[in-house]
Amino acid sequence: MDFRVRVLSFLVSASLAFPGFSMASVIFKPGEKVKYVAPGDEEMSGKAEELFHIGQTAEKEGNLKRAIRAYKTLVQRHAKDALAPGALFRAAELQEQLHNYFVAAEWFRTLVEKYPSSPHFEEAIEAQFRIGGMYLGGKKVKFLGIPFASSMDRAVEVFAAVVRTAPYGKYTARAQFDIGLAREKQGLNDAALQAYQAVIDKFPDEPVAADAQYQIGYIWFTAARTGTKDLAATTNAKIAFQDFLFRYPNSEKVAQTRANLQLLERKQTATSFNVAKFYDKQKNYRAAVIYYNEVIRQEPGSTESERAKKRIDQLRAKFGEAVLQPAVAAADASKKKASTHEGQTAKSGSAMRGSSNDEAPLPSPETDLSLPPPASLAPDTTTAPEPSPSPAATATSEASPAPEASASPKASASPAP
Repeated sequence: MDFRVRVLSFLVSASLAFPGFSMASVIFKPGEKVKYVAPGDEEMSGKAEELFHIGQTAEKEGNLKRAIRAYKTLVQRHAKDALAPGALFRAAELQEQLHNYFVAAEWFRTLVEKYPSSPHFEEAIEAQFRIGGMYLGGKKVKFLGIPFASSMDRAVEVFAAVVRTAPYGKYTARAQFDIGLAREKQGLNDAALQAYQAVIDKFPDEPVAADAQYQIGYIWFTAARTGTKDLAATTNAKIAFQDFLFRYPNSEKVAQTRANLQLLERKQTATSFNVAKFYDKQKNYRAAVIYYNEVIRQEPGSTESERAKKRIDQLRAKFGEAVLQPAVAAADASKKKASTHEGQTAKSGSAMRGSSNDEAPLPSPETDLSLPPPASLAPDTTTAPEPSPSPAATATSEASPAPEASASPKASASPAP
């Protein structure tokens, strides 16, 4: 008993000497030692009104931790009370003031999920969006001063909660777009493409949809320029940028998009010219001519185009027009030639064919997969809707059958979400 009196006397003296110390709690329990509890960590009890009053009083005194504890206890013990939504919202705001941003975001989300009719609903959504933006901007995630988690992952988690809990809110489309930005910053391009495509699919009328379409093109554009082995990157970038110009002709990014398309055309021309030279060195002149013509088609008047024309003229002069014919036509010509020389021996016939490079058929896709087909064999397409045909065009198409489209691998502007 004397010990308790001495402890109590010490605490009273300390409270007089150190006023801030007076907010601490000392807990006496039968059979247990006296325990000191830091401000804000003591157990709370009472009715909702009493706890709310404790929280307000603690706030006025500057004891934010004690206020948070009171509000939190109110929500836990009196979740259905009319004061619970306001207490939860205020507790979340105080957590944000104490720089406990992720905890604050979680409590704001809890408010939205548990009390959707609360007058603080929109404020809670806005607060989550604000905190997500901080993480997207590179806010460090630390524990005891040591970084331990990715701020981009935290940003995605917060933004995803906004999209899930307020699918029709004014911040939802932007939150979905910012998920894409976070994944793009992490270098997770597949996830970024899915997030951007979700913006276009779910919020096509929002201004941020134009930005999402541009970012899809830009991801593929960057991949094409950094020397990726994915030969579809250039095609996908072109498709995405062409869709952008079709859908958003008045966007401020139109000029930049056109410039990006020109760079892609230039890269594609250079690639076609290099493929042509490869076949030329292999003495597969028919394949080389196909790619030289591709260079001329892609960028007429360019240096590569003039060099391609010159080389085609040289091949024509050396091997004749047969080198310029399609492989099928050359094969038919060789069959006719073989039928007029039935008396020749197999050896002489083989020697003649071996000396005529111009009759060598183009390697089939099944046997030569090292190089892509020229772009002209795969017609340019975009995901933009095609204009409806005129009556005259319809009549003409019914009168004459349309030629069959050549088969080509399909490339999408971005993966489906």
